[in-house]
Amino acid sequence: MILTEHLTGRLKEILTEGKWVTGTNIKDQISNLDWRIATKKIYSLNTISDLVFHLDYYISGVLNVLEGGKLVIKDKYSFDAPPINSELDWIDLVHKFCNNSEKFIVMISNMSEADLHKTFEKEQYGSYLRNIEAIIEHSYYHFGQIILIKKMINS
Repeated sequence: MILTEHLTGRLKEILTEGKWVTGTNIKDQISNLDWRIATKKIYSLNTISDLVFHLDYYISGVLNVLEGGKLVIKDKYSFDAPPINSELDWIDLVHKFCNNSEKFIVMISNMSEADLHKTFEKEQYGSYLRNIEAIIEHSYYHFGQIILIKKMINS
C-alpha cells in the first residue's frame, strides 16, 4: 500500500466513514445530533459544536494550502466559533465540516509520495506528511471528547 492510500484510509476512518478503530466516526456522531445537544455546556468543557468548529478550522486551513493558498489560520482563533442558535446553524456547521473533510481526503489521495515529504508552507511546520498526521491525531483526540461529552449529556 502506498503512503497516500494509507493516509486516505486513516482520514476516512476518523472523519467520514470508518468503523474499525472506534466503531464509528465523527460524521456519524454529528450528522443526526440535535443542535441543543451539540451546544449543551457541560461544566467548563467545550461544547460538541465548539469541537466540530475547531476540527473544521484546522482541516479547512490545511486544505487551503493543499489547494494552493497560504496558511492563514492562527491557533488563537481556532475556538472562535460563531454562535449556534438554531438547527439550521448546526446543520450548516456539520455540512461545512463534512464537505471540507471530503475535499481534504480527495486532496490527500491525489498527492504523490514525493509531495508528502515536501515542506509544508514554511520549514518550521515540517512536511505535508507531518501536518496530515497531525490532522489525524488531532481529530482522534477531539473525537474522544465528543464521545465523552455525548455520554455525559445522555447520562
